[in-house]
Amino acid sequence: MSEIELVDPETEQRVIQLLTGADDPEKIEALEEYALQQPQVDLQTSHVVHGGMCARTIIIPAGTVMTGARLNKDNIIVMVGDLVVTTAEGLRRLTGYHVLPVAKGFKRAGVILQDTYWTTFVRTDKTDIRDIEDEMTDESARLQTRRDGIAYERAQQLEA
Repeated sequence: MSEIELVDPETEQRVIQLLTGADDPEKIEALEEYALQQPQVDLQTSHVVHGGMCARTIIIPAGTVMTGARLNKDNIIVMVGDLVVTTAEGLRRLTGYHVLPVAKGFKRAGVILQDTYWTTFVRTDKTDIRDIEDEMTDESARLQTRRDGIAYERAQQLEA
């Protein structure tokens, strides 16, 4: 997963070009490679593990362009905010509050228009965040919690 701030019109134009037709996994991967070369945004990731489930919440600031990890499990997302995001049906603008089922294997990209809360719920028997991340996605090494030791430590403190 990667996330960058929209800082100038040239960057914004490049992102829009990459999001066009982004139901193509290669386009999302190209956007992700581009985004990883840009300054990163702290998503303030938090986790709640309870009852065989993990809720992973990120707070995404307005003006952020991001890509998500391809999940290995069907999941449910709850989002509150305003964003344009890739879906199985193409680009979609989501405003306000939404609860959506998401099939495993889909990788998404989006542009955040207003600060947005995004929570992914997955079923798991694991309790350690790193183990859950490894189970959730084959891309766990790219998650911000893996790239940012502080975010991982914060997640562990929230669990305690």
